Amino acid sequence: MPWSNQGGGGGGGGGPWGGSPQGGGQNPWGRGGGPSQADIEEMIRRGQDRFRQVMPKGFGGGRGILIAIVVIIIGWLLTGIYRVQPDELGVVQRFGAYVRTEQPGLRYHLPAPIESVTKPSVTTQNRIEIGFNSEARGTPRDVPDESQMLTKDENIIDIDFIVLWRISDPVAYLFNIKNADGTVKVAAESAMREVIGNTEIQPALNEARGQIEQSARQLLQATLDSYGTPGRPGAGVVIDQVQLQKVAPPQQVIAAFDDVQSARQNQDQLRNDAETYRNDVVPRARGQAEQVAQQAEGYREQVVARARGDAARFTSVLASYRLAPEITAERFYLETLETVLKGSNKIMIDDAVGGQGVLPYLPLNELMGRPATATTQPGGK
Repeated sequence: MPWSNQGGGGGGGGGPWGGSPQGGGQNPWGRGGGPSQADIEEMIRRGQDRFRQVMPKGFGGGRGILIAIVVIIIGWLLTGIYRVQPDELGVVQRFGAYVRTEQPGLRYHLPAPIESVTKPSVTTQNRIEIGFNSEARGTPRDVPDESQMLTKDENIIDIDFIVLWRISDPVAYLFNIKNADGTVKVAAESAMREVIGNTEIQPALNEARGQIEQSARQLLQATLDSYGTPGRPGAGVVIDQVQLQKVAPPQQVIAAFDDVQSARQNQDQLRNDAETYRNDVVPRARGQAEQVAQQAEGYREQVVARARGDAARFTSVLASYRLAPEITAERFYLETLETVLKGSNKIMIDDAVGGQGVLPYLPLNELMGRPATATTQPGGK
């Protein structure tokens, strides 16, 4: 024991107050055997005196107690006054059950624990990051468990994206989902994995980014709208936008992927060159074929028209010959001579002229076509 025994005999010992356990020692009140009834009454009387000194004069009666009760009740009722900010809506609950929704302004509800109010912000645009964490110091920290996904052609792709959302129905938001941020994040990751699972890696890296964002947003919104109860369906959340931040192959295989991309670009370049050559040669060949066809058509029309003209001329000459055979025959003779002698030199001989048989001929056409010679003046050079 921490104290010493001072009694003799077999069982007498000192208590913590220096006396025997049978009451021979001193207790905190200066006597043995515990506090007496007079000591307790004295303590109560002193406490009442101090309370009367603090409270106003005359408060100790029944009227003062009634006033105190009224003041307490008024103070309790005043705790129900609250203000709803312009970007908030007040959802009032009575013993935990939904009662009403209050608009912005100064409002009142029954004091706790009867009614309580929750004031979610319905205009604030919330942001959820999936695949990375920008709160880390320096560059954003990648989260591979969230960002790595499998494409339709069984390639792994690393995708970081952001989901922007707002509260559309505060009641559904408070009662249909427990953890809004966690629920939206899990649903967004699931929706993105489904969209990427239906998309090949090449379009996902290039031209299909906008389509992926739109499809993921629509699927995420449909998933959140399917939550809730029949009386109030939906999670009370509207998805404003899904923004892709990084779409790339995993860091471990990016070198091999770049080689594959380079080979595909060369393949596309060769295919484009071949398409350009074909687009140049085929129209030119078609144009040449059309030109030859048109020339043949023109030649055919020319030959047919000429043959028809010759036939018509022969028929006309035959009709003239039948009407006057001698005149027509002489005309044929003269026309034939004209055709034969037209381009040859001619010498005309007539025995009736001077008896010499030679007819003088003056070539007027040649004289008219010869250039005039300049006349030399006397003394000129």
